[in-house]
Amino acid sequence: MYRQRKKEKVKILPLLPLRGLVVFPYVIMHFDVGRLKSIKALDEAMVNDQLIFLVTQKDARDDSPSENELYRVGTISKVKQLVKLPGDTIRVLIEGISRAEIREFVQTEPCFIAKAVEHEVSMDEGYEIEIEALKRRVMDSFGEYVKLSNKVTPDILLTISAVNDVGQMCDMIASSLFLKIEQKQEILNEFNPIYRMEKLLDILIKENEILEVERSINLKVRKQIDKMQKEYYLREQLKAIQSELGDRGGITGEVEDYRDKVDKANLPPDVEEKVQKELDRLLKLPPGSAEGGVIRTYVDWILDLPWNKKTLEVIDLKKAEDILNEDHYELKNVKDRIIEYLAVRKLTNSLKGPILCLVGPPGVGKTSIAKSIARALNRNYVRMSLGGIKDEAEIRGHRRTYVGAMPGRIISAMKQAGSMNPLILLDEIDKMSSDFRGDPASAMLEVLDGEQNFAFRDHYLEVPFDLSDVLFITTANNKDAIPRPLLDRMEIIEISGYTEEEKLNIAIKHLIPKQIKAHGLKKGNVIFDEQAIRDIIAYYTREAGVRNLEREIAAICRKTVRRIIGEKRKVIRVTAKSVEKYLGIKKFRHDKAAEKDEVGIAKGLAWTPVGGDTLSIEVNIMEGSGKLELTGQLGDVMKESARAAMSFIRSRVGDFNIARDFHTKYDIHVHVPEGAIPKDGPSAGITLATAIVSVLTGIPVKRNVAMTGEITLRGRILPVGGLKEKVLAAHRAGLDTIIVPADNKKDIEELPENIRGKIKIIYASDMDTVLNAAMTKKIGKAKYEPKSTEEHQKDIIMAGEQQIISCVEDKDQVM
Repeated sequence: MYRQRKKEKVKILPLLPLRGLVVFPYVIMHFDVGRLKSIKALDEAMVNDQLIFLVTQKDARDDSPSENELYRVGTISKVKQLVKLPGDTIRVLIEGISRAEIREFVQTEPCFIAKAVEHEVSMDEGYEIEIEALKRRVMDSFGEYVKLSNKVTPDILLTISAVNDVGQMCDMIASSLFLKIEQKQEILNEFNPIYRMEKLLDILIKENEILEVERSINLKVRKQIDKMQKEYYLREQLKAIQSELGDRGGITGEVEDYRDKVDKANLPPDVEEKVQKELDRLLKLPPGSAEGGVIRTYVDWILDLPWNKKTLEVIDLKKAEDILNEDHYELKNVKDRIIEYLAVRKLTNSLKGPILCLVGPPGVGKTSIAKSIARALNRNYVRMSLGGIKDEAEIRGHRRTYVGAMPGRIISAMKQAGSMNPLILLDEIDKMSSDFRGDPASAMLEVLDGEQNFAFRDHYLEVPFDLSDVLFITTANNKDAIPRPLLDRMEIIEISGYTEEEKLNIAIKHLIPKQIKAHGLKKGNVIFDEQAIRDIIAYYTREAGVRNLEREIAAICRKTVRRIIGEKRKVIRVTAKSVEKYLGIKKFRHDKAAEKDEVGIAKGLAWTPVGGDTLSIEVNIMEGSGKLELTGQLGDVMKESARAAMSFIRSRVGDFNIARDFHTKYDIHVHVPEGAIPKDGPSAGITLATAIVSVLTGIPVKRNVAMTGEITLRGRILPVGGLKEKVLAAHRAGLDTIIVPADNKKDIEELPENIRGKIKIIYASDMDTVLNAAMTKKIGKAKYEPKSTEEHQKDIIMAGEQQIISCVEDKDQVM
């Protein structure tokens, strides 16, 4: 702490506010004065010994500052010269005399007059060495500043070096520096010359460091400059010129446009912060940089997403039911389940819960049901196909480090939807697979989990996105192909195939009007007979849904349009006889019931992805060595069913009046026609057993009976799946009696009433019931009674002895 002595002098002087300028003592400079109040202050000064008090105002933009908007310390100066310029402007040449502090304002109008206090500070003796050292340090720093800066001439350094007074030296140096107004005012505020030197030294050291960095950067730029950098430099200059001219073109204008869009988008805080950082990076990139395109694409994606947009959801159960009935025929159970789902949604006002998964063969209306739900809820609808997806990045997006990176399908669907609460249909979720690039099913777990998807992170966006308001509905053709963790998050609604009657009604109510409109026809131009539609369904389509049926109707409409135009006809009727003329020869035939009861032929029922079908299982017996031959491209499960049937028959030869040694004297050949088509499954077990028993006993199987069910070694009948489709196939083939497992009774109750009324259903829990119902004569016991242990062991021993004898005979023949 330096000891000092102070003297004060008070002067009443006119005050002139300065804008963007600080005047120091001992400095001669000129400036222009144009404000009326400042001109009046000059006039007053010329009357008062030409002395004027110059004080800098805090805000240079203020044309009429008040006394509180002026700094407290200024410079008492002498007006040396006044020159009037055009436009009521005066150029003033002044010389700074001393610094002073405002004690009070004497008047404010018509000009400022203030009481200025001069503080004369003198230092006590004994600090000469410290002062000299500080002075040298300041001069050295100022000399370094002059070398580094191109804005200060070396002559100033020589002039200042000749000054002995440290206070005068500091003021002259401070006036030569290119500093902010606040920094210069901070030096002016200090009356103590030593403290003034210390502040000045700190500022000089910082400025020199900045100039060193600038010089280093300039040197590097000069060394590395090439054509692109020259263009960049010119563009930067052009940008500065455009900014001065008010032209918002170039990268700066583009970034400003982006910032305006960000402000209007009302983004979440973390997302907005991320975008602003990317825009700051874009400003620093050269115009030709490839990274600039990546940033622009990223920002465009962020701005295109509906961060705060929602549609007004309306859950009206009556309206939803009307829309479902309007868009779809039948499917009562499916519609009821959807209405129940919506009812719970309305009551809980929450989307948390199982995801609906519509499972069924192609063309049964899974996609259109989801579209109807979206329409009923007033939600935007987006369909996203998952078939064939192998890469996890398809769901989560690609990281921006890769060339051509883009968001995943979920974010793309949200952009397409245009709202935060759409209905997204995840179509064919059972068709996803995985490889070395990851498992997309695992990524879907986060999407479909209500506890996680409120902060879904796409690898491309790198910010959380809220999917909690999205209603997801999935579809699949095969429930078993859906990954188990995904299946655990979904509620299955099965949509089986349509009956012929349902297809007929769908065609009349939906497909035909749709195709007539699509082909530019009117309602009365084309008339379809009911039998014609039935023939199209039976002989030109083989499917569970109605997709191919619609194509065939479209084909007929095209041909009728040609006839209407060419033959100038107004009405064309499509009859059963003319169907073949329009569509060509019949594409399919259906296995019909046989004309008579036959031995060794039984009708089985099969399920296929396109609906049910009937199978004629044929069995022949011939002399041989007990071989069981299975043909017709049968799968392993079906072959095992045939072996199980044989084992059951051999264990019951006594009950069926079959020779105990039939398996050693005869070969049995089982064939399922249409051998080019693979067949598999356990449900043909009782059909195989019935056909084999028929050929061994010589008792025919009834021609109007079909059956399905899995057989066990002890003759029990186990339930099977796909019963609705199988019963429909039997009805289509003209079979009026069907034998099904007793445990499948609940499935029969779901059949349409018109089908149940036309077909006799026999429920069987054992093979005795099947054989007595299927064969023309009763066989075996009314109820199966297992043999005693002694009888069973006796049969096993006798069968073993027969096998040993057979082996010995074969050996003798070979030798």
